[in-house]
Amino acid sequence: MAHISDVLTSQDIGKFVNLQVLAKQVVEGFCSGLHRSPHKGFSVEFKEHRQYVPGDEIRDIDWKLYGKTDRLFIREYEEETNLRCTILLDSSGSMGYSGSRSNGLTKHMYAVRTAACLAHLLLQQQDSVGLVTFDTKVRNYIPPRARPKHLQAIINQLDKTKPQQETELSGVFHEMVTKIQRRGLLVIISDLFGDVEQLLKALAHFRHAKHEMIIFQIWDPDELDFPFRQWTQFSSLETANRRHLVDPAQIRRAYLEKLEQFRTQLAAGCSRHRIKLVPMTTDQPYADALAAYLGVRRKSP
Repeated sequence: MAHISDVLTSQDIGKFVNLQVLAKQVVEGFCSGLHRSPHKGFSVEFKEHRQYVPGDEIRDIDWKLYGKTDRLFIREYEEETNLRCTILLDSSGSMGYSGSRSNGLTKHMYAVRTAACLAHLLLQQQDSVGLVTFDTKVRNYIPPRARPKHLQAIINQLDKTKPQQETELSGVFHEMVTKIQRRGLLVIISDLFGDVEQLLKALAHFRHAKHEMIIFQIWDPDELDFPFRQWTQFSSLETANRRHLVDPAQIRRAYLEKLEQFRTQLAAGCSRHRIKLVPMTTDQPYADALAAYLGVRRKSP
C-alpha cells in the first residue's frame, strides 16, 4: 500500500486547512512502514503543585494534599525523555517569498508545516519538543515538554506566526544560547539569509554549549535556478519601498555565482562544526524532513 508521503506533494497536502491534521497525516503516512522499537527510559519526576482549575485531569489531583488542606491541587511533573528538542523557526520577511512554481506556497508556509510535522513526530516518540519563532529578535518561546497536549500549544503558535521584519540570525542565536540551558537537539528551519561568517560564529556558540544541531535550509526553486527571462521588478520582502527593475539576463550569471559561493561557504562551515545541513525546496514532500531527522538521530550516540 502506498504511503501518503509517496502520493501527495507538499502543495497537495498543503491544502489541508487544519495544521494539526496535516501533521498527523504526514507523520502517520511516514511511520506506517517503519519498524519502531519500544521506547525505553521514559519517566516523569515530580516537580511542584499548582491549584486545580476546571478542565484539568481529575486523575492528576493530589487527594492526600486535599485531605490536609481541603483544597484541590494538581501534581505537575518534569518529563525525563529520550530527547529534548527545540525547533527554531525563521519568520523574517524573506521567508514570505512564493515563486512562479510554488502555487502560492511561501517558504514560511512550508517551514511552518515542516515544523508541525516534526513536533508531531517527536511527541509521538515521547520526546520533548519546544518552539522558538524569530525575525530580528525572539518573538515567542515555548519551552520543551513531552505531554501529548503540548502539541496543541505549538500548533496554535505556528498558526499565528507570520513572516515579517528583517533577518537577524546571528543575534537571535546568541540570545537563545542563554535561554536554552539544557543540552538537546536544535532544529533550525530557515533560509539562512545573512552574513555567513557571523552566522557560523553563532552556530558555533550553540555547539560550544554541547547542543546537537540539524538545519533545514528552505529554498523556493526560483531562488536556485533564477528562471526569470523578461524585465522584472524585484521588491524586498524585508525593507519597505525597496524595488529594482532589472533585465534578468544581465545579472543571472553574477547571481548564480554568488549563490554558489554562499552555499559552498555555508556547507563547509556547518561540516566543520559538525552540524547537519539539509537543503529543502518547497516542492519536496514534508516527509523528507522527517527522514533526514531520523537519519541524524540514528547516528547519535
